[in-house]
Amino acid sequence: MSGPRILIVKTSSMGDVVHALPLASDLARARPDAAIDWVVEEGFADIPRLHPAIDRVIAVALRRWRRAPLARATRTEMMAARRALREHSYAAVIDCQGLIKSALIAVQARGPLWGPDRASAREPLAALLYRHPVAVDRAQHAIARNRALGAAALGTAISDPPRFALHVPPLAQPALVDFAARGAYAVLLTNASRATKLWPPQRWHALEAWLAARGFASALPWGNAAEQRATQARAAGMQRAWVAPSTSLRELAALLHGARIVVGLDTGLTHLAAAAGAPTVGLFCDYDPALVGITGDAPCASLGGVGRAPRADDVIAAVERVLAAAHAT
Repeated sequence: MSGPRILIVKTSSMGDVVHALPLASDLARARPDAAIDWVVEEGFADIPRLHPAIDRVIAVALRRWRRAPLARATRTEMMAARRALREHSYAAVIDCQGLIKSALIAVQARGPLWGPDRASAREPLAALLYRHPVAVDRAQHAIARNRALGAAALGTAISDPPRFALHVPPLAQPALVDFAARGAYAVLLTNASRATKLWPPQRWHALEAWLAARGFASALPWGNAAEQRATQARAAGMQRAWVAPSTSLRELAALLHGARIVVGLDTGLTHLAAAAGAPTVGLFCDYDPALVGITGDAPCASLGGVGRAPRADDVIAAVERVLAAAHAT
């Protein structure tokens, strides 16, 4: 491209990366001639690759590098990442993370650096490295905070709803292709990084039974051995549940994209489901959905809050509403 080049720095976690995708849409809409690069943790690199406006993804491995900071392989990879950051001159570098580690990455790129100011950043010291610190209301949804940084960097205004507009590839893993070919399906995202985020098993069973009675099989993904065991235990009490095999994040995005409905906890995959265009219901048990509620290009709903795990009946009612809204669009 002959236009300017812009760099987004948003390395982790999965949900945070998903919440920065509408920023890429904003930048592409404001500057259709721009090339947009993205710095992201290697495990989440497939997420920005789904966005058609992203020209180049620069993967870093901060989590892995910390385990062996003096190893030759670590030094080699860090130098390669630095070369990639300095390969182009950027019209704007936007650090959405607001952490010292992300600011230290962003400052290595060649171009004016934008980021949240001391009162807005998650780690106030990070703001010392930004040439253009921006006051961002921390009471806003995470998506709105990211978009505000982009608007400040480009001197534009935000007047329309956030758009993800991802290009999700078709399923390729045979087991997933076979499952999807059997008919309409739901995806239940029953695992989370903290025990306080979990929803009681009997409520999952009630929801799955309701879905099964309406002809939906339910796929239950998992991410590690402990989650696999927990997922198998939950599925044992269900009617048409299928514990999905281990798969890539790219394949999971395709599975989510094809679902008639996704119901999940406050976890990165639930946010990815909504971003991928699946009608999605998010269940919040220990966090305020006003800050990170489920948002996507299809109908979505968020239930619960801190200490307010939603009841099964309320979730089923929300699923009915979201299904009806999706059918109407």
